[in-house]
Amino acid sequence: MADLTNLSSISGEDLTEDQIKGILAQIDLDITNLLRDGKLSAAKYSASGPGGQSTDRAANLRTLLQARKHYERLLHSLPGWDVSQASEN
Repeated sequence: MADLTNLSSISGEDLTEDQIKGILAQIDLDITNLLRDGKLSAAKYSASGPGGQSTDRAANLRTLLQARKHYERLLHSLPGWDVSQASEN
């Protein structure tokens, strides 16, 4: 699939609370694997990109933590309901 040059052709619904929690769980798993140096860690040592850019474990951890913070803020910004009940005495 080719890269998009803009978002004009993209549409969709807002993420649900469960979807955001799923994303946070995946990020937590990636962070744990990265820190444990597991075979599924996001970047074991360093990886070079096609344009000469590279990443390493510290940069990858920083990116995962930033993504986690973003989705946590998104989760907390969802509308909520406060329900109360009055009683007549």
